[in-house]
Amino acid sequence: MGVNGIGGFVFRAADPDTLRTWYAQHLGVGTGEHGEWATAAGPSVFAPFPRESDYFAADRQWMLNLRVDGLDALLEALAAAGIEVMTNPDWDMPGVGRFARIHDPEGNPIELWEPE
Repeated sequence: MGVNGIGGFVFRAADPDTLRTWYAQHLGVGTGEHGEWATAAGPSVFAPFPRESDYFAADRQWMLNLRVDGLDALLEALAAAGIEVMTNPDWDMPGVGRFARIHDPEGNPIELWEPE
């Protein structure tokens, strides 16, 4: 008995239909009829950060972290679609993986993580 994964991520949006389409088109997330999508087994992180953390924007309560395969190819596709991609070698962690960041059309932060 216990939690065996994240069942979903639900949040408010000014334009839910447009945002749902953006996530499906650019990240392959929420492509099912009810927003579901199948994920590969792997680690998930649950990490409350201190309120003063500068790990992501101070005006945001959360940052979505998506586990990905082929980070470089995904970043190229996102950039080609006109989505600003941010990388920083300081974010990468040996033994953990590589990271990049983007924002959805409503300014919500998304961290892309390719585990090692």
